[in-house]
Amino acid sequence: MGKRTVVPFGPQHPVLPEPIHLDLVLEDEKVIEAIPSIGYIHRGLEKLIEKRDFNDYLYVIERICGICSYMHGMGYCESLERIFDVNIPDRAKYLRTIWCEMSRIHSHMLWLGLLADAFGFEALFYQCWRMRERVLDMFEESTGGRVIFSVNKIGGVLKDMDKDMLASFVKEFDAMEEELKKLCDVFLTDYTVISRLKKVGILTKEDAIATGAVGPMMRASGIEIDTRKLGYAAYSNIDFDIITSNDCDSFARCEVRIKEIFQSFNIIRQAVRDIPDGDLSVTVKGNPDGEAFIRLEQPRGEAIYYAKANGTKFLERMRVRTPTFTNLTPLVKILQGCDYADVPILVLTIDPCISCTER
Repeated sequence: MGKRTVVPFGPQHPVLPEPIHLDLVLEDEKVIEAIPSIGYIHRGLEKLIEKRDFNDYLYVIERICGICSYMHGMGYCESLERIFDVNIPDRAKYLRTIWCEMSRIHSHMLWLGLLADAFGFEALFYQCWRMRERVLDMFEESTGGRVIFSVNKIGGVLKDMDKDMLASFVKEFDAMEEELKKLCDVFLTDYTVISRLKKVGILTKEDAIATGAVGPMMRASGIEIDTRKLGYAAYSNIDFDIITSNDCDSFARCEVRIKEIFQSFNIIRQAVRDIPDGDLSVTVKGNPDGEAFIRLEQPRGEAIYYAKANGTKFLERMRVRTPTFTNLTPLVKILQGCDYADVPILVLTIDPCISCTER
């Protein structure tokens, strides 16, 4: 047995854009144990529910994260809509679905670029983020924002997309799809990528269940669960399959995310084709009273929103359980026994969002 050494990894690291902090117990160049330490960027956003009324808090919850901001706002609105027992117009449901899938595309493209950068493929990194910029441009055109969108409201949405805008978006996504096929050949066939990801970071189906993995981390281990199938927004009217892989390694997690981007293109096409005319919102009056539990499929996996109201304008409790928080336990599992050099890549394969996790 070699001498064991504890090496801090993060919260600042040249490969990782996220301030994750792990204490790695090493034996020679092998990781024996990984101990996560969270709270480095805790901001106390959930505590603000005591000082911001339920309408104002929508703008707080959107700022949990700059990548996942749209769906955080949507999850909050859906939880309050359930407490108020209101059904939003069908057009608003379809618009929410389109923006959800645009969020998934830009998040996965961001992750692909970071993965390319971790390999040293700088040109590929720039190409991925150049395509992501086109999605952000569409967000700006349709919502007025590129990071924080503030387009959701309790009872529906604030802004509409006309037929010409939707048609131009579909045309843009068609062009992006063709370009992405060429980029993805590198991620799926290049020797360097395969050698760094294949049979590395194995998370078996049993371990994924035991550790509570969610999202692409879970589906890459052969578990067919996607909370979009619950039918929130307009997903009950959308035809799509759950993308999975039985390889259970880091390459499988990359492959699942790539396929989900193409799936998002198809979902947007269906939503644009079937979106009905009608109102954007319904009027919601009074103060909420009751509690609600909402599950949404964020780009990184299942997110849970719990709201408890007491009949006043201030909620009693607002709790968000983010997918990265859940995926930290599977991360610790796949780090056990890995090479020290593989740690940055394995951390990236869960697509960590520490701003969401620590709030």
